[in-house]
Amino acid sequence: MTNGKLLWVDDEIELLKAHIIFLEKKGYEIDTVTNGFDAVEHCGENSYDLILLDENMPGISGLETLKRIKEIAPTTPVVMVTKSEEENIMDEAIGSKIADYLIKPVNPTQILLSLKKNIHQREIVAEHTQTAYQQNFGALGMLIDDASSISDWIEVYRRLVAWELQLSETDSAMREMLAMQKSEANRSFARFVERNYLKWVNDSECEGRPLLSPDVFKRRVFPLLDNGEKVFLIVIDNFRYDQWRTLMGEISEMFNIDESLYCSILPTATQYARNAIFSGLMPNIIAEMFPDLWVDEDSEEGKNLNEAPLIQTLFKRYRRQHTFSYNKVNDSAGAERLVNQLPQLAKYDVNVCVLNFIDMLSHARTESRMVRELASNEAAYRSITLSWFRHSAVGDLFRTLASSNYRVILTTDHGSIRCQTPVRVKGDKNTNTNLRYKLGKNLDYNSKEVYEITDPHRALLPAPNLSTRYIFARADCFFAYPNNYNYYVSYYRNTFQHGGISMEEMLIPLIELTPKRR
Repeated sequence: MTNGKLLWVDDEIELLKAHIIFLEKKGYEIDTVTNGFDAVEHCGENSYDLILLDENMPGISGLETLKRIKEIAPTTPVVMVTKSEEENIMDEAIGSKIADYLIKPVNPTQILLSLKKNIHQREIVAEHTQTAYQQNFGALGMLIDDASSISDWIEVYRRLVAWELQLSETDSAMREMLAMQKSEANRSFARFVERNYLKWVNDSECEGRPLLSPDVFKRRVFPLLDNGEKVFLIVIDNFRYDQWRTLMGEISEMFNIDESLYCSILPTATQYARNAIFSGLMPNIIAEMFPDLWVDEDSEEGKNLNEAPLIQTLFKRYRRQHTFSYNKVNDSAGAERLVNQLPQLAKYDVNVCVLNFIDMLSHARTESRMVRELASNEAAYRSITLSWFRHSAVGDLFRTLASSNYRVILTTDHGSIRCQTPVRVKGDKNTNTNLRYKLGKNLDYNSKEVYEITDPHRALLPAPNLSTRYIFARADCFFAYPNNYNYYVSYYRNTFQHGGISMEEMLIPLIELTPKRR
């Protein structure tokens, strides 16, 4: 079995005999030709893993040969090995998507490195990544076991996501080991949250309290306004940290990035977490102070129709004279309209934009078999997010903002988790339908399987009835009713849900972006 089949095209091929022998000893099979015409003919008759091509040859040039080879074998990597140091030739070769550009004289090791990079990179990276994860498995396990503060858990989650992104590029059994480690981490994280959550929401000065949903404006937006900045706040509904890391490469070309994570309140659902962001208040305070702006769970009215008025109450409470706009974008047409309106929006101190695509994708994946196939796992979910950013008007929005003087804050209200484990719950007809949290006065469940809050006021949550209680699913669990249990479980298992306690839902991106052209 060879390491690969190569074609080497050079009018001085005899002078490269030592290089060819070196590569043959490394397991490569090599065909040689001395001109472009023969190279094109060989490519039509054979399949090569890589082509080494000289630029300056009699007959047709290397660049013309490259063009003809690309017509025959568009996916075969071509490495240009030439004496030419002319910049225009380099530019043209790179523009023609060559795999590498080496200037003679080259030594055999340079050639070998280029082959490894262009033929074997995937296998080498996969092997290295698997080995590195195996070596770090124990240390990561200790980090999980020792995590005792929110900063510890943010570090755990960051590392788990980093490994997840690296291992997703491999077909490695290590991915299963990582999934098991992540599940164990989520169970421990849930216990950590349960020990500390009531303290966090009731004492804003308590030691170790994370930045929570109601703090976002006060702690991140207002200081920028005080420094004379104009702020563009983009809230992507249901946006996870791993999705942010997938987009980061695209965004880093346009902006300098200051990355942090903050903690969503419970329930990690839009009605609660996003309203808390925009009002700067916990949910029960919203319901008490602004009952006309709070929508109860059993209402058929949309849960997020009052976001702009909530922002207005926040500015008024803090005696902020700043002007703001509020825009909700549900589709590409809406994003295009927003991009076209940007010149008019420049008059506002703060522009708030809510992007609903990822939340819509999450719901569509649950309801549509085709979408479920397209987003079959986390890697596919991330890939669709990246494609949406690249090919929708949202990408144009960021590109336009990169040419502005705005300080951009990119964040979300909560994330989501792929649910695997059903937990039986009974409720009456007034119980809400969310699969990750329930509230009601007649809930029947095993208290060991959930995080229960029997006194909602202690968690600063609304209580429609005196006997209302909340329960939250942990890690990858989801609530299922005993009636028609098997159908319910098979339909909702492997769907992305939110509302409960997991790192994916609660530890969410809060990113400050400064245009590089500023």
